[in-house]
Amino acid sequence: MILVMLISITGKETFHPAKWQQQFKVGLGLDLAGGTEVVLQAHTSKGVPTQGAMNQAISVLLSRVNGTGNSGAQVQQQGADLINVTIPGQPPENVLKLVSTTAKMAFRPVYLVQPYTGAAAPNPVARPSSTATPSTSASPKASTNAQSERLASPSPTATSTAKASTSATPTASASASPSATATTPTTYGNASLVNADTMKLFNKLVCKPGPNSTTVNESWKATVGYTLNADQYDDTSSQIVSCDPSGMKYALGPAVFEGPDVTSVNTGILQNTTQWVVDLTLNGKAAAAFGTLTTNQYNSYYASAQASNPDDQYLDQTALVLDGNVQTAPETSSPITAGNVQITGPAPNGFTQDQANQLADILKFGSLPLSFTPQTVLSVSAQLGHNSLEAGLAAGILGLLLVVIYMFIYYRGLGLVSVSSLLIAGLLAYLSVVLLSRYQHYTLELSGIAGLVVAIGITADSFIVFFERLRDEVRDGKTLRPAVESGWKRARRTILVSDTVSFLAAVLLYHFAISDVQGFAYTLGLTTLIDVLVVFLFTKPMVTLLARTKFYGGGHRWSGLDPARLGAKTPWRSGARRTVRTQRPGTGSRTSVGSSATSREPATSQEPASSQEEED
Repeated sequence: MILVMLISITGKETFHPAKWQQQFKVGLGLDLAGGTEVVLQAHTSKGVPTQGAMNQAISVLLSRVNGTGNSGAQVQQQGADLINVTIPGQPPENVLKLVSTTAKMAFRPVYLVQPYTGAAAPNPVARPSSTATPSTSASPKASTNAQSERLASPSPTATSTAKASTSATPTASASASPSATATTPTTYGNASLVNADTMKLFNKLVCKPGPNSTTVNESWKATVGYTLNADQYDDTSSQIVSCDPSGMKYALGPAVFEGPDVTSVNTGILQNTTQWVVDLTLNGKAAAAFGTLTTNQYNSYYASAQASNPDDQYLDQTALVLDGNVQTAPETSSPITAGNVQITGPAPNGFTQDQANQLADILKFGSLPLSFTPQTVLSVSAQLGHNSLEAGLAAGILGLLLVVIYMFIYYRGLGLVSVSSLLIAGLLAYLSVVLLSRYQHYTLELSGIAGLVVAIGITADSFIVFFERLRDEVRDGKTLRPAVESGWKRARRTILVSDTVSFLAAVLLYHFAISDVQGFAYTLGLTTLIDVLVVFLFTKPMVTLLARTKFYGGGHRWSGLDPARLGAKTPWRSGARRTVRTQRPGTGSRTSVGSSATSREPATSQEPASSQEEED
C-alpha cells in the first residue's frame, strides 16, 4: 500500500529522487497559510435570490477563485442569501475585487478563432480574411462531423440544420498560409477587425479544455492578466479575448447587448421534431443592435460560410460570454430584427432537454442583476498561519511522544510493536493527505491537524485492547502462540466496534457541521480507517511473528509478556504437558508431577481412587 501511494504521488518523477520534494506538498488552508475570508450577501431587484441563482453565482465565484491558482479556495453558501469565500494567500483587496464584481453576460461578435490542438508552438499572428484561399484551405468545421448552434428567428416549421457544437471542437486543418505547420494551430477570422492591444493578448493567450463540455478552464485568464481584474473582460465597449470549454480561443468585438437586455428565456420542442430549442426575447434597444449585427453577418459571411470559406465560417458567429468565458457561439442563419431569437442545437439531433435547460439557465443567470455586499472581511496573516501550523505540529509530536513513553513503560518489548504501528499509521495518514491535496485539491487546516492528533489516541487504544486481551490469555496460563490467536479473537470485535463508532461520529459531524468542524471530522474519519488497516494488516501479523522468537515466546522479563510479572497461574516457558497422579487411599504417598510443575499438597482420602491427567 505504501509503495502504491508513493508511486501515485511521484508519478513520472518516480525514478528521479531529486525532484521528489516538489511532489510531496500538502495544501494548507486559510488558518495555516494565511489569506482572506469574505462573507458576501447577495441582492436582487426581486428580494432574496432563488436557489438556482445562488447555485449559479457560487459556480461562477468558484471558477474565479480557482483561477487564482489557489487549490485551497472555497465557496460555500450560508443561509438563503450569504456566500462564504475563503482564499489562502490573497490579501483582502484582491479578494474583494475578485468576488464583489457582479457576473455579467454579454453577446459579442467573433473576430478571430483558433481551435485547440494541444500544440505547444507559439500562437501565430492571424492572417486577414482576404488572404484565405478556399480552394487550398480546408474548413475546420467541414473537417469534422461536429456542428454548431444556430441563431434564427423563431419558426415552428423550421428544421435544425445548424452547423457547430460548442461541446465538440473542430480540429485544425491544413491552411494555405505557408507559415502554418503541422504543429502550429491555424487561426481563422479577420485580423483586420482586431486592434493591436487585443492582438497582443490573443497571441499570448493559452486555452486548455475544461473538465467537462460546459465548464471553461479558468487558467487562461492568468496568461493575459485577467486573473484579478474583471473590469478588463467585462468592459462591454472594448474588444476582449476569451476561451470556451473545448479550449478554443477567441478575439471578440464589443458587446452588442448584455444579459439584462434579455427579457425572457424559454425552452421547447421544435415543431414536428424531437429537437429542443431555446427561445429568448430582447428589449427594444438590444433588438435593434442585434438586428444590425445579424443582418451584416448574414449578408457578408453566411453565404461564404456555406461555401466552406474557412474564415467566414466563424465571422458569422456571436459568442455568449459569461464572466469573461465563452459559453457558446452560435452562427447566424438569417437576419434577426424583431428581437425574438431561437437557438437550435447541433445537427442532426439538436439539443437534448438537459442541454437546452442548461443553456437556458446560463441565459437566465446572465439576466439576473445579482450584486454582492461584503458583510465581513477576515484577514489572516501568513505569520499567524505559520505559528498555528507550528503549534499544531508541536501538539502532535508531543502527543505521540507521550504515547510512546507510556507504551514502553507499561508494555516494555511490546512497545516496539505499538510504536512501529503508530509510525506506519502516521506515514499512511501523511501520504493520504498528500494524495488528496494533489488530486482532490484538499487543504489541511488547523482543525484537520486536531483530528490527526486525536487519531493518535484512537490508534493507540486499538493496540491496548489487543495487548490486554493477549496478557489476559497469558495470565490464564496459555503459552504465547495460542494466547496471541485467542486474544486476537477477543480483541478484534472490540476494535471494530470502537472504530465503527468513531467513524460514524466523523461522518455525522462532517454531514451536519460546517467549516472547521468538517475539517476535524474529515481527518478523524480518514485516520479511523487507517487504524483498522494498520491493526489488521501489521500489528496482529507482527505479534504473531514475534511470538515465534525466543525473546517474546520465551517470556523474557523485558518482553512485556513475562508470566511472573503478569501473575500467570502457572509458568509456561517450557510449554510441556504436565501429568498429575494421585495415590490410592491408604498408601501415604504424595502427589507426583512433571519436572516443570510445582509441588502440590498431599491428596486427601476423599479424592478418586483412579489416576487422572490435567493440562494447564
